[in-house]
Amino acid sequence: MSSEDSTDGKRNMQEKTVGVSAETHANALRAEAHSMTTRESLSMYFTIAAAAFGLISDGYQNNLMTMANVVFAKLYPKEYIGSVPTRVSNSLLVGAIIGQIFVGLICDRIGRKVALVSTTLLIVLGATLGTAAHGAHGSVQGLFWFLTVARGITGVGVGGEYPASSTSASEAANEKTVKYRGPVFIMVTNFVLSFGGPLAVAVFLIVLSAAGEDHLSTVWRVCFGIGILLPLTVLGFRLRMLSSKLYKKGAIKHRVPYYLVVKRYWKSLIGTCGAWFLYDFVTFPNGVFSGTIISSVIKNADIKKTAEWQLLLGIIALPGVFVGAWLCNSLGRRNTMMLGFSGYLVFGLIIGCAYDQITKIIPLFVIFYGLMQSFGNMGPGDMLGLVSAESYATPVRGTCYGISAALGKTGAAVGTQAFTPIQIHLGKKWTFIVAALCGITGILVTYFFVPDMTGIDLADEDAKFMKYLAENGWEGEIGEEDDKNLIVNRHEEELEGKGVEYAKGY
Repeated sequence: MSSEDSTDGKRNMQEKTVGVSAETHANALRAEAHSMTTRESLSMYFTIAAAAFGLISDGYQNNLMTMANVVFAKLYPKEYIGSVPTRVSNSLLVGAIIGQIFVGLICDRIGRKVALVSTTLLIVLGATLGTAAHGAHGSVQGLFWFLTVARGITGVGVGGEYPASSTSASEAANEKTVKYRGPVFIMVTNFVLSFGGPLAVAVFLIVLSAAGEDHLSTVWRVCFGIGILLPLTVLGFRLRMLSSKLYKKGAIKHRVPYYLVVKRYWKSLIGTCGAWFLYDFVTFPNGVFSGTIISSVIKNADIKKTAEWQLLLGIIALPGVFVGAWLCNSLGRRNTMMLGFSGYLVFGLIIGCAYDQITKIIPLFVIFYGLMQSFGNMGPGDMLGLVSAESYATPVRGTCYGISAALGKTGAAVGTQAFTPIQIHLGKKWTFIVAALCGITGILVTYFFVPDMTGIDLADEDAKFMKYLAENGWEGEIGEEDDKNLIVNRHEEELEGKGVEYAKGY
């Protein structure tokens, strides 16, 4: 080996063993969190926009089965009964749970870009398979098993999009504007997710009008096929995106101290996981089966009329998103979420206790039903993603967000599975009374366990988290690329004695 090679090797070894105290790292992080080059600044804007386009695809996929359930019930009245509708609908949820947990880990351990590109490709693959679904030898049950698998693959991508897009959007919004991080985050996450409902129904109505009710097989396949195009709109950017400064300086990709993470964030995890479980337990089955509920209330209604009422329901639910975005700063994250859960309590009891009377007046029923969902959007719908992104430090944000969202989708799966038995054994009104019970439980969980990070810079929590790790004896490599350093919990003299370079600044 030449002397020049030897010198380069020693230099590389030194670069890999630069020691930085937690205090030094915290100070540098706060100082540099909002300083960006022009390219970095543009990338943050596009990251926020790409999150919106990616999550509108999620919203579309989440609501695709609303009218598809009505179509399948008409096309296959003898086969699409019992557990079959639940299985096809729940397959997306099961896939989403898997995606949220594993992609959440990928977000933190490998990188935001890898996670985002992976979720996009999985949604495209699953949507393509769903569009082309057929049963062997024309088997109807084979068709529904094919759809179950295809929707499951789509679900992994859809679920992974939650932690991947939301963590990226929250960090990008924080770097551009801490004050308006909440409203910006809500508009590019929950608004587009909620807009996916009316969008799916509007697309269905357009395709139905073009193809006619005599070609329902064409209608549902075209609607599934449009789900392929939406995620492709952001693939090109995601292949070129930059990581946020918070992630580049704070990522922990090796020796993640999960015990210390749980010790610090156990209370927040109970809050975000518990509240998300309750919210999705109510909102998801009421979304998936709302078309079925409306068609059962309207006498002798055709598919188009059911879809029109369904579209109105989705539109009534949307204003809650804007109200939540408006209140999240002035009222605070936690109080806004509690106010939203109270809507489940009030409107759930009104509809449930007066179900037989209200369902005789269809417009009144749809308005009350829409207001219940609007309060859900305003409170937990807007706030859960926001508080799950704000409550945890950058090195574990994707993981903790993914766990919280996965518990939410578990609630959705349980709620979807329980929806039909509740209707059959207790009566249709009890689906709304159960929503009211979830509302009051959600208020209590939010009050006691959900932190309020209104107006707090995410860089501050990152700095506190690094100090906490150092105080508890953790040492390890943080950051990526040129921002990689070694957090150490020793004095400068000790490090110099061991031949380790000590960096007092970046």
